[in-house]
Amino acid sequence: MSDKTAQLKAFERLLIIMDELREQCPWDKKQTMETLRHLTIEEVYELGDAILDQDLEEVKKELGDVLLHIVFYSKIASETKTFNIADVCHSICDKLIDRHPHIYGDVVVKDEAEVKRNWEQLKLKEGKTSVLEGVPRSLPAMVKASRIQEKVAGVGFDWETPEQVYEKVEEELEELRVEVEKGDQDAIESEFGDVMFSMINYARFLNISPENALERTNKKFIKRFKYLESKAKSLNKSLKDMTLSEMDVFWEEAKSL
Repeated sequence: MSDKTAQLKAFERLLIIMDELREQCPWDKKQTMETLRHLTIEEVYELGDAILDQDLEEVKKELGDVLLHIVFYSKIASETKTFNIADVCHSICDKLIDRHPHIYGDVVVKDEAEVKRNWEQLKLKEGKTSVLEGVPRSLPAMVKASRIQEKVAGVGFDWETPEQVYEKVEEELEELRVEVEKGDQDAIESEFGDVMFSMINYARFLNISPENALERTNKKFIKRFKYLESKAKSLNKSLKDMTLSEMDVFWEEAKSL
């Protein structure tokens, strides 16, 4: 059996199980697209965690969970003859072919950046009135900012050098400082947002993910703080009863681990 045949058989097995669960399992029979939605979001976040942890075994499991949800939505839609899993597959295949004329047509591109620009232009030709229509409203703010910046850059609305972006970061920080001194809370929040937006843009020019960078720092902080807690516990002390200088000793120890 070839690898492709084995893969198709495995996918067929999943489809059969989904049919059986939908017919026989009380929980699966009750589900709708709306009831699955928050579970799907949770599964994608769990996949993201596994990727950041570089736990490939867990990535495999979480990909299975996400795939199950795709099959589940398709099964629900097939029951009203709206669409089925074949329609979903053909839809993405058609889109990929249409969006890659440099592979399936006679368009010539010189690099990845040109592919991205062509991608956004093709989307506009498909009927979208704005390149930003494809940014989901419910995305977390940091991810949304990244996607906004990537999309407008795809049509040429972008800085030319990282240095220009860093200057913008410094400009926004100064504007934030001025508003902090004035004490206008609404203006402070607005300027703080501008600082974050410009920092996220700078991350793009540094070829790093701001989401991944912040999560790495979150994990680092959690690890160090738990070490601090464990050291305090070993001394039969409560953190709230320790001075900052006492805690700082253990914090510096944690940084060297």
